[in-house]
Amino acid sequence: MVRLKDIAERASVSVMTVSKVLRDAKDISAQTKLRVRKLAEEMGYVPDALAQSMRSGTTKLMGLIIPSVANPVFARVILAIEEKAHEAGYDLLIAHSLNKPEREEGAIRRMLARRVDGLFIVPIYRFASTSQAWDELRKRAVPTVVLGQPAEFCRGFANVETDDLFASQIATRHLLELGHKRIAFLKGPPSSPVAQERFDGYAKAMREEGLEPDDRWIFSAGQTIEEGATAALQIINEHPDITALIAFNDLVAIGAASTFLQQGMKIPDDLSVVGFGNILISEHFRVPLTTIRLPKLRLGIAAFDQLVRMMRGEKPETIRLAAEIVVRDSTAAPSK
Repeated sequence: MVRLKDIAERASVSVMTVSKVLRDAKDISAQTKLRVRKLAEEMGYVPDALAQSMRSGTTKLMGLIIPSVANPVFARVILAIEEKAHEAGYDLLIAHSLNKPEREEGAIRRMLARRVDGLFIVPIYRFASTSQAWDELRKRAVPTVVLGQPAEFCRGFANVETDDLFASQIATRHLLELGHKRIAFLKGPPSSPVAQERFDGYAKAMREEGLEPDDRWIFSAGQTIEEGATAALQIINEHPDITALIAFNDLVAIGAASTFLQQGMKIPDDLSVVGFGNILISEHFRVPLTTIRLPKLRLGIAAFDQLVRMMRGEKPETIRLAAEIVVRDSTAAPSK
């Protein structure tokens, strides 16, 4: 391993001078800095992160806890945060909760053990009102940004979220303006405030049009392709009169749409379908999916900027970003 002493001997300067160069001290000439840095690079010098951490009181580490990197919604969020962290000189540690509260709590504790300077967390929504790991975050005052809407157990933390209420209204109005009145809604997980807000937006837009949402048109569909397929079979068997539907997310919408197509139905002739998320597959599905484009890249950037402000001692706040609809081939005026 290359030491500061080794570089100093090659550069014919003191160890203190090398240390100052690598810390970009102001009392060292530009010529000396250039020569020493070039030598350090040629010799393959790697700074001792642990030693730097002990001197500065920071680790230059940030943590990110998400349900799963396999979920396409998180890909651009991660990309934005990692790029901003790289620019700011931070390394990003990523952990997966796999939608398990106990795994999320374990990930939080491991991040605390690594002494991260700040944390981003996509919470696993559940009905519990408290969480020991989240309480520990509060106690230690670790700068933390919630990616999404806060639940009861993670209240009080700064968060960055999408305006899901208005986004769902936009999706519903799109179908109403096409002439649909019998519009189903495939709800997400019952413990999720995001799922509730998307349903509230649908209900609000329907009532503004003078239509009371019919309980028979509301289906529990979770958040996976398989759950969307199950909900679609229920619609076919129980309410074939429905002319359009809005799904909690694109995966549910694609699962439902695939089932309708397998059953010989035509989209959008027999049924219009709207998703939520604008993941890559939505554009390349058999019938390109009309969906809500979530501001994933902007959300990651806003979350990073929020965390940096908190690390500087500034007061946290809630940031709410607007989404927009992307109209593709899966929606049209009703034919019945």
